Amino acid sequence: MTVQGEGPSAGQRCAFVRLGGCNLSCRWCDTPYTWDWTGVGDSGVAYDPRRELHPLPWREVFGRLLAYRVPMVVVSGGEPLSQQSRLVPLVRALAGTGHRIEIETNGTIAPRPELVGAVRFNVSPKLAHSGDPQARRLVPGALAALAAAPGTAFKFVCRTAADLDEVASIVERHGIGPVWIMPEGRVPQELDRNLRALADEVVARGWNLTTRLHIAAWGNRRGI
Repeated sequence: MTVQGEGPSAGQRCAFVRLGGCNLSCRWCDTPYTWDWTGVGDSGVAYDPRRELHPLPWREVFGRLLAYRVPMVVVSGGEPLSQQSRLVPLVRALAGTGHRIEIETNGTIAPRPELVGAVRFNVSPKLAHSGDPQARRLVPGALAALAAAPGTAFKFVCRTAADLDEVASIVERHGIGPVWIMPEGRVPQELDRNLRALADEVVARGWNLTTRLHIAAWGNRRGI
């Protein structure tokens, strides 16, 4: 049990379901242990999927989530929509017990119809500083499908005010919103520095600003 750290629901009590595997390889990713089996990230550490990934039937996951007695469940990764067919029965069961459900996604995979309307998609398209080529990290059809889903929010990880120009270009080109800007940072000092660098310009552009509460409160600890 924890709180949602980012975006429109920041600070709200929730439980996380963290899935493994990702179709991108962001160099600054704060959960590289979910996908980086070769050490391409900034840390250079190659994680072992046999140690990091633990397959579970969805009914067991559902039971564990019920035991937390929280109103919201956040599905994150890795890239959850890579496994979305497996998520459908879990989402249906959670919706049946009155849970609010959010799925964190990088925006490169269109959602299945069964998920649209049942969850909020928190979409985080990646900028050039992620290290991935544009054709991999920006998929117009997927962004359009996610933008059409009810309640979708778009979050962008930024380091400096110059990154906001790239965000503006993406938002205009793909017609997406609402926009939330969050500072990149895996430790509180880095997070605070980038937040201060971004805040005034984000407000001036009429966008929403979010910190990353889990980093501010617990640093780079796993399991939060």
